[in-house]
This record gives sequence, C-alpha cells and structure tokens, in this order.
Amino acid sequence: MIHVLAFITAKPGLRAQVLEAFAANRPNVLAEPGCIEYQATVDAQGMPPSRGSLGADSFAVIEKWATLADLQAHAASPHMQAYGAQTRDWLAGRVIHVLEPV
Repeated sequence: MIHVLAFITAKPGLRAQVLEAFAANRPNVLAEPGCIEYQATVDAQGMPPSRGSLGADSFAVIEKWATLADLQAHAASPHMQAYGAQTRDWLAGRVIHVLEPV
C-alpha cells in the first residue's frame, strides 16, 4: 500500500475555493482503480494553534493507494490534469510526501 500526505497552501482567502474544486473532483478519484482513501483535512476545531498547525490557508490531503502504479495513473488522469489547471492560480504552494509502510 502507498500512503500520500499532500500539504496544500492556497493563496490568502482562497482555501474554500480550492476545497470546493477538490470536493467536486473527489468522486472521480474515489472511482479510480486502487484508490482506498482520498480525503481533505483541516486543523481540528477546538485545538490551540501550534507549530504543526496548517493554518487558515492550508489543508492536507490524506491518500491511500493499493499500488504505486495506481498512484502514478491517478496523477496522469484527465480529471487530475483538469483539477490542476483549474486550481493552479489559486495555490501558493504544495508539498507531497509519497510513503510506504515498513
């Protein structure tokens, strides 16, 4: 199994817009072969801010894929290319970690 942690930072004030586009694309991703989990997450309400907090403009995507090939096909899929083009100008940055269990 492949785990992905993607940390996305929207330009100031645009996180809700990016999350709306994410939510619209999510069913396409969940229907892909090998997709086990694909979920956007934000800082838990009620927790005090810390050095590890994402903040108001960021979110994390937690993904699980059956195989690396499934993840690679996901990245190349037409709906992900369209999502990337749609959100490109709304993002300030992103860091993606692709991990495997030990």
